[in-house]
Amino acid sequence: MNAFDGLKGNFSRRSTLTQLIIINVGVFLFLKILGVLFFLFKQENLEQLVLGYLALPADPSMILKKPWTIVSYMFLHYDFFHILFNMLWLYWFGKIFLEYLNPKKLISVYLLGGLAGGLVYVLAFNLFPAFQEAVPLSVALGASAAVLSVVMAIAFYMPDYTIYMMFVGPVKIKYIAIVTVLIDILSIRSGNAGGHLAHIGGALFGFLYAMQLRQGKDLSRGFSRFMDSVVSLFKRRPVMKVKYKKPEGRAESDLEYNARRADEQRKIDQILDKISKTGYDGLSKEEKDILFKSSKN
Repeated sequence: MNAFDGLKGNFSRRSTLTQLIIINVGVFLFLKILGVLFFLFKQENLEQLVLGYLALPADPSMILKKPWTIVSYMFLHYDFFHILFNMLWLYWFGKIFLEYLNPKKLISVYLLGGLAGGLVYVLAFNLFPAFQEAVPLSVALGASAAVLSVVMAIAFYMPDYTIYMMFVGPVKIKYIAIVTVLIDILSIRSGNAGGHLAHIGGALFGFLYAMQLRQGKDLSRGFSRFMDSVVSLFKRRPVMKVKYKKPEGRAESDLEYNARRADEQRKIDQILDKISKTGYDGLSKEEKDILFKSSKN
């Protein structure tokens, strides 16, 4: 095993929340190291060129030339305190999120919230006259919209969840989320309008997601399936055809085995969702047996 395989294996064993933080910090450190190299060779202009290659432009014609920026921008930070506060918020509220919802929903809310934030930013800069002159030069970067989407999603899915804040005491997280969004709205005129608009877009998605999920509708379901199909494309497939033994002794093919495992995983996900809404006692005996057997595998 080479060093890359070792790092890859170590990364894959981390939780989804930790992986998101590692990616953000990794991109930040890579760009900073790259900036040092550019400085040493007197090529500082290349640093801005790289940032411009990854940041989301407000100009739609530029997005058509760099479509990946709608995703890359939400993992891109330039200032230390920018990434510090974003990762702290992601860690704090991501931990609460995972107490009630599964990791697949976390990654979906993060990415969809980031996409919503980018869309609101681009639309606002091209619709409102106040930003007309800034469109050709303005770019957005940072995980704030994606992180705020996670914050709003769990804050309104579990609105009475209470945390203890220094000098304040117990506070319900829904009030923290509301105050944060109000600050963004009031700060649009004070500078970094694009960033605040993106935050609002991410927050809006998080709020809508929570409201729909409380009614039993998962806005991220289709996106999760799409992500699963993308991930499956990069998974290594066995060269040899393998036969698996069913409990009754009949051999099953790869296709049958994968279909059975996928069906089992869907049942487990449904049971975990039910636990988050009604608690373990709300499960039927059959559901408890399925969960118990799964934990033994």
